[in-house]
Amino acid sequence: MADYKVAILGAGFGGLGMAARLKERGEDSFVILEKADRIGGTWRDNTYPGSGCDVPSHLYSYSFETNPGWTRKYSLQPEIQAYMERVAGKRGLGPHIRFHAEVESARWDDADGLWRIALAGGETLTAENFVAAWGQLNRPAWPTIEGAGDFGGPSFHSARWDHSVDLAGKRVAVIGCGASALQFIPRIAPEVGTLTVFQRTPNWVVPRGDRGYHPLERLLFKVAPWVLGGSRAFKYWIKEYGWKAFEPGSKMSEKFRQGALAYLEAHVKDPVLRAKLTPDYPIGCKRILVADDFYQALVRPNVEVVADPIAHIEADAVVTADGTRREADVLIYATGFETNSFMGVHEVTGRNGLTLSEAWADGAHAYLGVTVAGFPNFFMLYGPNTNLGHNSIIFMLERQIDYVLQAMALVKAKGARALDVRADAMARFNEELQRDLKGTAFAAGCASWYKTADGRITNNWSGPTTAYRRATARVNLDDYALIPL
Repeated sequence: MADYKVAILGAGFGGLGMAARLKERGEDSFVILEKADRIGGTWRDNTYPGSGCDVPSHLYSYSFETNPGWTRKYSLQPEIQAYMERVAGKRGLGPHIRFHAEVESARWDDADGLWRIALAGGETLTAENFVAAWGQLNRPAWPTIEGAGDFGGPSFHSARWDHSVDLAGKRVAVIGCGASALQFIPRIAPEVGTLTVFQRTPNWVVPRGDRGYHPLERLLFKVAPWVLGGSRAFKYWIKEYGWKAFEPGSKMSEKFRQGALAYLEAHVKDPVLRAKLTPDYPIGCKRILVADDFYQALVRPNVEVVADPIAHIEADAVVTADGTRREADVLIYATGFETNSFMGVHEVTGRNGLTLSEAWADGAHAYLGVTVAGFPNFFMLYGPNTNLGHNSIIFMLERQIDYVLQAMALVKAKGARALDVRADAMARFNEELQRDLKGTAFAAGCASWYKTADGRITNNWSGPTTAYRRATARVNLDDYALIPL
């Protein structure tokens, strides 16, 4: 007999949402395995100055735990972290969470019909179902740059911000210019002595339109829940309509492109700097970024944007390919995350000794981003091809959670031990998915974290979220094999 009916890896939005819904259904035989000492996932890890969400607050929350108290249209990290901790407390999830419980491996035991999950330290626990909620944006990516280890001053990744380092008056070099840099650069630029931003590729940036909510607005959201519901629905459908920006040649795509160019021109008057910041790839190929203060920070007299490639790093400087040395006291890597492996543990082993890394030798793929052939009762939240460029990932997570709950209920109703998606069904789904993705901006000619080096798009969904909701509305048992008791 298994120790738990469900073992959940990760206490981020996906894992907590899964646990909350299990609890809601009266299921108490589950555990959340969290390697850190606190819940929150990416919102626990990314504490850099200005860290926040680019999805509106009213939309970036569980549908079953809406929050009338958000203080801003776009919430910052501390408020999101506090929301998650509040939900965990309200839903009674604390006793189910094991902190400092790092999963080293998970192996399906075909004879006993359960998962054997090995923790760091030697302990092994068992579960009938294994839910991987390890996310896509939690493994910092470090670039390979000659001499990086020779730098003599403090250096750290933005996702592991070193708050003990005082940046006031320092010469700071930032390597990378993506979503995280977009948020922390405006916060640190006024306090540093000089800020050198090494940009490999410019991004399409559109205004965020952020503002604080007045206390009377928050009171109204609280006493009139239908107003909050209306705000949430309005923001959802506005975002959903924005999917058309990822359809090359569409009016919406051109509208976004022209709007982004106008926004850039309005805030960057220097034609040389503006040229550096103008992308040469179709909008949507990389993540479209939102900010109200990024360009304003880049035009400060103490900020320099460098588009020349980095040749090497020295003890006190970053040297570009043209031989120019730019001295620095502190080095910050804003180089994003390793997103293509989708591996949150060292190894996951399914039937007949098949490992997940072997199954994904040509790139991560799954059925609906949730199940993988050869891995019974293994479910992923925020798995392959479930990321978005236009709407709230929490909407996607809730669709996946509902799907997993359906699958578990069907196994029980059919008197089976487990279910395993058929290889042909998974292959058919992914063939159609990749075909559809070829018609999106994600497939345009640029390198991005959405795809592998050979161009296979492993991260993003191929359409609007309404299409994903329809696809996951019902578990089609024809696409699964039931494993008998």
